[in-house]
Amino acid sequence: MDYLPIFTKLSDKHCLVVGGGNVAERKLSLLVEAGAEVTLVAPSINEPIQELIKNDSQISLNLIEDGYHSSLMDGMDLVIAATDDQALNEAVSRDAAERHIFVNVVDNPSLCTFIMPAMIDRSPVTIAIGTGGTSPVLARLLRGKIEALIPHRFGALAGLAAKYRERVKAALPKGPTRKAFWEEIFEGEVAEQVFSGNQAEAEQQLEARIDQGSSAQQGEVYLVGAGPGDPDLLSFRALRLMQKADIVIYDRLVSKEILNLVRRDADRLYVGKEASNHCVPQSQINEMLYKLAKEGKRVLRLKGGDPFIFGRGGEEAEELFAEGVPFQVVPGITAASGASTYCGIPLTHRDYAQSVTFATGHLKNDAVDLDWPSLARENQTLVIYMGLGGLKVISRELIAHGLPADTPVAVIHKATQAEQRVLISDLTHVVQKVQDEDMRPPSLLIIGRVVALHDQLKAKAI
Repeated sequence: MDYLPIFTKLSDKHCLVVGGGNVAERKLSLLVEAGAEVTLVAPSINEPIQELIKNDSQISLNLIEDGYHSSLMDGMDLVIAATDDQALNEAVSRDAAERHIFVNVVDNPSLCTFIMPAMIDRSPVTIAIGTGGTSPVLARLLRGKIEALIPHRFGALAGLAAKYRERVKAALPKGPTRKAFWEEIFEGEVAEQVFSGNQAEAEQQLEARIDQGSSAQQGEVYLVGAGPGDPDLLSFRALRLMQKADIVIYDRLVSKEILNLVRRDADRLYVGKEASNHCVPQSQINEMLYKLAKEGKRVLRLKGGDPFIFGRGGEEAEELFAEGVPFQVVPGITAASGASTYCGIPLTHRDYAQSVTFATGHLKNDAVDLDWPSLARENQTLVIYMGLGGLKVISRELIAHGLPADTPVAVIHKATQAEQRVLISDLTHVVQKVQDEDMRPPSLLIIGRVVALHDQLKAKAI
């Protein structure tokens, strides 16, 4: 290990920054945020630094618009050189070393006695990533990957723990018991309330848990939208909950690549559904969700697309509410949005469609009985989920209710996935063409003039 990672307290410490450009401005901002008393010296300063000084009346900054000289080191605790003058940078490093002052010369590790890491700030939680000065770009890339896993309000969770730390110590004097308590808090409903911005509710639940002592963990259900199939389209929140769950209940629309991101030791229950073939009835799934949660398990209900767009999430949420089971719903990119984007078909376009309508081609009674007059309108895009089985009825009724027979239709199979297939036709010929090309579920229908843009935009689509 070439560098010892440490966190140093800079409030009321004296820091010198040499330079007045963009790099100096970034270092100045960090020092100011840490509460340092900063002296900045440069013959001229850029506009962002001027704005920082102008807009922050609390900033503790001594600005010297002049050249650097070694006497400025007197009384300093830390020095940063941020200039593009190599000779000046070397002089600053040498002067600091002679006085045994920690010095950082930006992008020049050989002149540094400390380096600045890439940082993730969730104050009071701070994560620093360093590569020993060998590759700042790699450190920034790692920061991006880690930051994606750390909720924005993670610092608020740490603040909550600090607020209640002494009360928990008094209520749970044994070390292992207290450790298990905090693990439950940080992984459970209290943390989720904090991450959702419900600070008051989080405190109320934490206080109740303190009163309960070391009682059993309460379960919870996560209704999570897995999107149309490409794992890159998962939300950060979805991925975090997928890593927390004790058990996952999933259906056939969840891709293998996404399922592989679920916590490795989580139990998995397949409840796959196909048209007219539900291997597990919805009522049984509802019962499964609340019963497992009441056993203290964190239950992940992983759904293709978005839970509240033809995903039966509303029915499951109603049942959970009636049973008094805590739950949260995480939206996913719905199949319509994913399919259209990956195929170069905008759902709205000023020249073709001023509105978009989502409909399901598979109703509760297995009929295809839709509001045809409202669907058969020009200048709109019609997206039909689960419409392949009723395609003959759909095309016939849309034409019968006034939609031109040459209206373009796209049939998209397994949108956003490696197996994605796209068939382009029109209302008159789509049924025969689907049969000829053996298009199968899961497939989405996009109907409207915007489909004509597919040939033009598909090369630029994702």
